[in-house]
Amino acid sequence: MSSLNSNNMEVVADFGDLCGECPVWDQNSCVLYWTDCVGRRFYCYRPSTQTSEVLKTGLEINGFRLNQGGGFVITNNSGIWLWDGFGEPLLIASEIEKAKCQMNDCTADQAGRLYSGSCFYDPSGPYQRGTLMRVDVDGSGHVLDEGFELANGLGFSPQYDTLYFTDSAARRIYAYDYDQHSGNIRNRRVLVQVSAEEGLPDGLAVDIEGYIWSAQWYGSCVARYDRDGKLERRIETPAKQTSCVAFGGDEMNTLFITSAGRSEPMPVMPQGYDHQSGYFGGALYRKSVPFRGMV
Repeated sequence: MSSLNSNNMEVVADFGDLCGECPVWDQNSCVLYWTDCVGRRFYCYRPSTQTSEVLKTGLEINGFRLNQGGGFVITNNSGIWLWDGFGEPLLIASEIEKAKCQMNDCTADQAGRLYSGSCFYDPSGPYQRGTLMRVDVDGSGHVLDEGFELANGLGFSPQYDTLYFTDSAARRIYAYDYDQHSGNIRNRRVLVQVSAEEGLPDGLAVDIEGYIWSAQWYGSCVARYDRDGKLERRIETPAKQTSCVAFGGDEMNTLFITSAGRSEPMPVMPQGYDHQSGYFGGALYRKSVPFRGMV
């Protein structure tokens, strides 16, 4: 296993995000979007001018993807939405097949279908298990799987034959066989089981070699796994709550990493983790890596 330290990791922007999440690179505009889902702020970073700005405040965005018709598709605790980037969002679904759409992260396939997991995690008592859902381009919704504790990062393999889906509280990254013609999935299996001594797997990205890059909440790192789930390397980060990762830049070899500044202790923390002191996060980072991400 290789290891890359946090040297040459640059702070792109530091708005003190309470929970920075979901960096998304726009290949056409050459800009990066990301969200502070707790602080309810939505941002844009333009590498050409080295500037960042707040595009929207007061809108909860847990996950999002660029909409083929312009604007964004948004997932949050109230449902799944369309947003043109300027006005008020339009609700697509608050319930799918009688399952409540209290959604966390999301991803989209080449056909424009949206995949997202619902999340009801509550360590203080019994809670409803989440579902994995799909919304087709015609707006119809489908429940694909269920039984998840804390639904999180998703992504596809370069061949679009596998869907990856993270359950943070279970410390697992699942893999499904994926049919790109129908959008259906089958054969769920545990690809990665993160040990109790490490951080929690959070948001993820996939490179063109098919390796999975998983941000580790509580882990101060991004872990890279091969298609068999074997850990290949770690990249250290300054932030204890490293939350999500995306590839971008002209050559798609820049790793953008979000982090969260408000400490969020949970019973699934690694033993000995200090949730009261240290630098938890809040900045957006970037680091050049010798790998290219998927476009």
